[in-house]
Amino acid sequence: MDDVIVLKCGGSTLENLEADFFESIAAMQRQGMNPVIVHGGGPAINRRLEKDRVPTEFVDGLRRTTPQVLEAVEKALTGDVQRELVRALENSGACAKGVTGSENGLLQASPVDIEKLGLVGDVDTVHTEQLEELMHRGCIPVIAPIASSKNYGRLNVNADAAAAAAATALGAVELIFVTDVDGVLRGGKLEETLTESSVKTYMEEGIIYGGMIPKVKAAAACLEGSIQKVTIANGNGKNKNEDGTLKGTTVVKEHASTAHTIEMMNNQEV
Repeated sequence: MDDVIVLKCGGSTLENLEADFFESIAAMQRQGMNPVIVHGGGPAINRRLEKDRVPTEFVDGLRRTTPQVLEAVEKALTGDVQRELVRALENSGACAKGVTGSENGLLQASPVDIEKLGLVGDVDTVHTEQLEELMHRGCIPVIAPIASSKNYGRLNVNADAAAAAAATALGAVELIFVTDVDGVLRGGKLEETLTESSVKTYMEEGIIYGGMIPKVKAAAACLEGSIQKVTIANGNGKNKNEDGTLKGTTVVKEHASTAHTIEMMNNQEV
């Protein structure tokens, strides 16, 4: 499948997305791209845990997942969160279908540390057939990051990691982290393109700081295989490309940046 773009939408970001965001995804499809969405649902999960009176705790930034916690996570992700996402995409004129990673072996994972974290997994394999079939039908897959495992049943998977694994398996050309910020700003101006080395330089110079640091580090770490660029974009930002698609800061491989520079020079010579 050509021109696949995987978008990761975090739970807290999702709850603040407006119609413009979903229209930008529909615009991607009209431009001949194949969007795939992987979503989180932190706030909805917390509400479900509170409603079901299930205790929860975080260990090293990850939610320790007991069987009771996993049940609440599944209810939240595959319930209101996914249904609202699909409905919003359909309202924008796109076809969308909610899928769970544990169904039909879509996402297969192994436990990170059963003793320490419980039913939390790292994705080992992504079976892409179901996603490719949906895209061939003109539908946008909307994936809840619950995986299946050989010995432990279902596992809770970090949405960032699930999105990166899906992007790699699908041969995606781009991975987009949808956030509540426009991207990297320098002097108040959006930096549209950065390389892995310029990310490091900007962090050393203090241009990239605070909560943006883990975002750009995650973006740079995803530049493997077919993924040529990773974009950090504001789902509700006013900055959009001329074709209506999302615009933000794109981190590219070093050789991709060089190729872009050569192309610009050639165009100027003509």
